[in-house]
Amino acid sequence: MASEEEEATKFLSRAASSLPPPHVIRDLLSLGVCLRCIFRLFGVNGYDHSYPLLKASTLISFLEEQNNICNAISVNGPMTKDLSQCSYAPHDSENKQAYCCACLGILQFANGHDQDLRTCKGNSVSVVTMAISEMLKKEAHQIDGFSIEISLPPVISANDRAIWLYMKEKHASEEWFKGKLLSQQISVKDALRSLVTTSLESCLGVKSSNCLFRIRLTYIHEEASSQLQCSLQKYHGFKRRKTETKCKEHITDGLCETNETTSGEHHRSESDAVVYRTLNELQDDVFSELVTFPPEQVYNFCKLTISCYRLPVYIGGRYLKLSRKVSQSCWMIEDERMGEASVEEIIGNNTILVCRGDSYKFHAAGREDIDVRMLGSGRPFLVEVANARVMPSMVDIQEIVNKINNSKEKYVMVRNLKLVGSEAWNLLREGEAEKQVIYAISLDIVLIF
Repeated sequence: MASEEEEATKFLSRAASSLPPPHVIRDLLSLGVCLRCIFRLFGVNGYDHSYPLLKASTLISFLEEQNNICNAISVNGPMTKDLSQCSYAPHDSENKQAYCCACLGILQFANGHDQDLRTCKGNSVSVVTMAISEMLKKEAHQIDGFSIEISLPPVISANDRAIWLYMKEKHASEEWFKGKLLSQQISVKDALRSLVTTSLESCLGVKSSNCLFRIRLTYIHEEASSQLQCSLQKYHGFKRRKTETKCKEHITDGLCETNETTSGEHHRSESDAVVYRTLNELQDDVFSELVTFPPEQVYNFCKLTISCYRLPVYIGGRYLKLSRKVSQSCWMIEDERMGEASVEEIIGNNTILVCRGDSYKFHAAGREDIDVRMLGSGRPFLVEVANARVMPSMVDIQEIVNKINNSKEKYVMVRNLKLVGSEAWNLLREGEAEKQVIYAISLDIVLIF
């Protein structure tokens, strides 16, 4: 325990040069800004904003020591209040738990996941890491790396700006504030990404990279987002953009019920984009009139939705169609199949079985009629596998080849099958050039005079 306190003290000593005077930190704590947000608001980078051993009591002890030093050398003048009165602990209002007014509980890791996080104890990043790990096991994903995507409501950005304007109004005349810029802050998204990435790398035993496998964290806070939109209603540019968004929503009202979730996420994304654009074009004086600053305390945390998926995997090669009873794609007329099978189904079903994906799409460089065979070098094709649980190896690719080429029916054969990346579509374009068809017409013209 003593060792942890020593490490936390060393950390604070390193961060001290970036932090404002103790009375400013005390002010932010009293507003309800969490410790991690205080560090990121002043650009304390590296792992500083997510330091796991730092407690509020440690920070207060550090502030008291710094305050005594400041009083001794009369740099900032004496503090008017005892630091023990600083409201660094969560606020209570009618037995309600208050969360950070800047990040809305995101960097406090409040248990707001939509599945089983409410049963987890503590408020550390391990809560989120454990949920992601369990999801990977449940969905049987095999990964050798990951990339994190984070979606936050626009109100988070508005809160950071509101706190900054509050500090500017209150402390602009102080020496420490000169030269400070809003752009020097570390965003909630970057702070969260750094913290979660480090924890996941340790938990999963793989490194973060720009790979196909994505872990997406989506945070929403309906109450705070609605309040921000109501505040922005007074701005004419926001009203115009909202009208345009509603028109788009009206057009998509006819979507089937199975697409309700996707449609809802799309509408939320469009609405958030409108709010972001509006916030970016607001001058500070207009922003101050529309948005309350400093932000008010909140008693509901952001709800977190976690999703894990792999971007499409492309497997390409050339196919030979040996039967005149097989269409290229599934051909149905009035619920009756035309032909005995299709190239698309034979190749796609065998591919998705090995890759364990959600679905597939078949792409080919041109097509042939059902009663026409495809011989010679074969026609280039791609199979696009959505959310493959397994990234196919050379052994897996050969398994797909064997399943297709050794089938009893011998309808279709494949060759040169391989995993392809960004060059996938070039394969099809080259094939289209090879498989051009030239039609010739002979006409006999009889002239009658």
